[in-house]
Amino acid sequence: MAGQITGAEAVLQALNDNEPITMVLVDREKDTTLIRTICESKGIRLEEGSTNDLWRMSAQGHVDALALVGRRPEGSLEEVFERGGTIWFFDGVTYSTNLGFAIRTAEVAGADAVLLNVAKTHEERRTIRRSSMRADRFIPVVYTTTDAILAASKQHGTRIIAVEDVGTHGPWDEDLTGDVVLVVGAEKEGISQHVLDAADACVLLPMDGFVPSYNLQVAVSVVAVEALRQRQLKSSK
Repeated sequence: MAGQITGAEAVLQALNDNEPITMVLVDREKDTTLIRTICESKGIRLEEGSTNDLWRMSAQGHVDALALVGRRPEGSLEEVFERGGTIWFFDGVTYSTNLGFAIRTAEVAGADAVLLNVAKTHEERRTIRRSSMRADRFIPVVYTTTDAILAASKQHGTRIIAVEDVGTHGPWDEDLTGDVVLVVGAEKEGISQHVLDAADACVLLPMDGFVPSYNLQVAVSVVAVEALRQRQLKSSK
């Protein structure tokens, strides 16, 4: 599970203690020369952000530096499945802003990767990054194909859990822990039949209103928080 080391002093201590830091984010306006030097010597990825950027990312308000632990922020499709954990697959989702919000939700809820099977232009990817608060810096976002995702899932024995209105039970009645691919579908078409046929289980969110579907972001949020709850409960035992 991903975690955050907050503040320049704590990040320096963690670097000197050889803690498993995979990325460091520093305030470009502040003097963080020592952190930069150590990251370079250890081959740790370092990125700069504005003071406001670090404030938004920090769990403790204004700080000069943050470190990511417990998750690799990059990786190929094969690497993502080899590492395992909670992987989100946004099947056919096209609206860039929705994708950005969904990636941010997945990252905040501790997912290990996001998979997309839609082509995006450079400008569309910029929109995704902006609406995700650039959360794609901290979690692998892999552009690939449906067939490649399903093949990798089968090869690695990773369960596929679809979230669709044809589901038979709620997400709280399904085990969302371990190595799992959580799937939500496009805004209009939903999850493709090809993916539904490959799924190990299909869950649905209860609805009691006139409008027959939730917004994509709501579906992702509900299942992401439930998956996080289950993981935390399992790790506390």
